[in-house]
Amino acid sequence: MNRLLSVVYGVFAYLLFLASWAYFVGFLSGIVVPKSVDSGRAAGALQAVAWDLGLLAIFFLHHSVMARAGAKRILTRVLPPAVERSTYVLVASLALDLVFWKWRPLPGVVWQAHGLARLVILAGFWAGVVVALAAANMIDGLQLFGVRQVLVHLRGRALTGAAFATPGLYRLVRHPLMTGILLSLWCAPTMSEGRLLLAAAMSAYIYLAVKLLEERDLRKTFGAEYERYQREVPMVVPYKGVRWDR
Repeated sequence: MNRLLSVVYGVFAYLLFLASWAYFVGFLSGIVVPKSVDSGRAAGALQAVAWDLGLLAIFFLHHSVMARAGAKRILTRVLPPAVERSTYVLVASLALDLVFWKWRPLPGVVWQAHGLARLVILAGFWAGVVVALAAANMIDGLQLFGVRQVLVHLRGRALTGAAFATPGLYRLVRHPLMTGILLSLWCAPTMSEGRLLLAAAMSAYIYLAVKLLEERDLRKTFGAEYERYQREVPMVVPYKGVRWDR
């Protein structure tokens, strides 16, 4: 893969991610998109739960495997290292798009807010969207989504390792991107059974993946500096008194 083609590949993967993220917002809110978490033909409850969890398992498996160092080494044997992150982003977006496409709704209503409560919950949802977007770009969004790697490769340079930094929201929580996603998942004025399944499954995965995998990798990368950060700053909830969040 030549350098210019790597840039095209990286930019395409990034644009697909942006489109998938926008659809995710619509999928949860029911705004604009042709198919939301609560639309489509309903199937039997047990069949829908099994099907939807299977779709989410594909998405979760990708995140658990392709983000690990061993998988990266294997991938870079067949692809240029500069597009490794773009490939991760591309596959993640496709896996998420598969969830949108094949999701089977569970339309039963768990709760429904009205009046002021509905407005407050909606505000929480949009706050989550903003927090997630801000957090993704607060350190180096282009590198996070693979664009910087292909641009540096185009110039014939090597990407230098990022220094440990905690700007803005990262002073409140260690993973503000996940904080934003969790807000957008749970702040539902009308919480259907399908939305609850999605929120519960993704929340459980986020906690386990961050706690057991991502934090381990960050400790290996930044050592004592990150361990001190862990002790001082909560994981996703900006309140130090939440013990499970440490």
